[in-house]
Amino acid sequence: MYEGKIIKFYREKAKLTQQQLGEGICSDTHVSKIERGMTDYSRQITSLFSKRLGINIEEEVKRYKNTKKLLNHWHDAIIKELFDEAKKIKDELEKEPLLQITDYQILFELLKARYYLMHNNLEQADIIIKVIQIKNKNLPPYESNLLKHLLGISYLSKQDMIKAVNILKTINPEDYKNPEYYLNLATSYLAVNSKIMAYYYAEKSLQYFIKTNNILKMIDAEMIMLMTRESEGYRDFQKIVEQYKALIHTCEQCKASDKKARLLHNLAFEHYSRHKYEDASRMYQQSMVLKKKSAVYLTSLEGFIRSCFEGNLLSEHELITLCRDGLSVAREINQYLYLISFKLLLYLINNQQSEYFSYLSSDALPYLKKCGYVTLVQRYEKELFNYYLETDEKGKALELADILINSG
Repeated sequence: MYEGKIIKFYREKAKLTQQQLGEGICSDTHVSKIERGMTDYSRQITSLFSKRLGINIEEEVKRYKNTKKLLNHWHDAIIKELFDEAKKIKDELEKEPLLQITDYQILFELLKARYYLMHNNLEQADIIIKVIQIKNKNLPPYESNLLKHLLGISYLSKQDMIKAVNILKTINPEDYKNPEYYLNLATSYLAVNSKIMAYYYAEKSLQYFIKTNNILKMIDAEMIMLMTRESEGYRDFQKIVEQYKALIHTCEQCKASDKKARLLHNLAFEHYSRHKYEDASRMYQQSMVLKKKSAVYLTSLEGFIRSCFEGNLLSEHELITLCRDGLSVAREINQYLYLISFKLLLYLINNQQSEYFSYLSSDALPYLKKCGYVTLVQRYEKELFNYYLETDEKGKALELADILINSG
């Protein structure tokens, strides 16, 4: 079967008809049946075809069979975040002419999208995903679930948390034996404030990463598990801090600066939520230094500004300048969430209370609800509720009270 496909590929490449290939060897009908894997044939015929086409059929069959192994190796390198290895295999596969006659072309395209997502190249990944969705309505089970996984990662990258949860939880683990997706599911559950589910899937993914000795992903899983913990008192807080520091040390040993930046950001938030503003601002700043101008950079910049504002660590002028810098970057990289965040901060810093709550009600909350930012929505709705009480807007306060009660 493999030989027939390979013979047809090289015959067409040489611009030979079936009759020309079979001349003096066998009939064009027999050539057709060989190419389609519908008849038996002798090694002598294969040898004569190979000679006429200028190929070594045994070597070509080996390369054909090796394609699937190479795809699996590529997927493994992507999961383990081995960037150099993944690039090397991608280049090798793109130079492999036999790939186009295998049954793995869709898998190759899906993994290419996964590769681009690993590099945060959402535009290239989206193009591939859309083409696959248009051209292939009935994918095989594995590829169908891999596509769902890619969509989930893409939605997470675009900050669309509800879509991420909804698509990732439809993956069938029986058909898609890649427990790595549990980590993405945990991330999306955490984003919509479902901490029990986040912990459950993070722990499941951690077991897989331990089994496969994937240290970088172990850090990610343990980070999510830490973020779901509720500390009680100073002793618990110190324990959490020590766990964060241990993970940061592991990142330094692995030269994983992106993960170190995330851990520093999360540790900064732990300090911020306990009103330790100086420590929080220092750690947010350390996190920002390790990041490019991106959504995650803006998240830390927002945390830094809030810490400095609430802790009176910078002047009003300095805070406004930082907010404007944040708005500029948000526009540059097309991040609407952070346009909202920095506009709200500017209203706060300028003490424009009515403008702050008007913008919060008309623009910020509808967008945050649409994207599934449950924690932010709950925080801002409580702020708005208290504002309505203070300004004696009882009707609006009652409406919001119903929402707050029903959302728990």
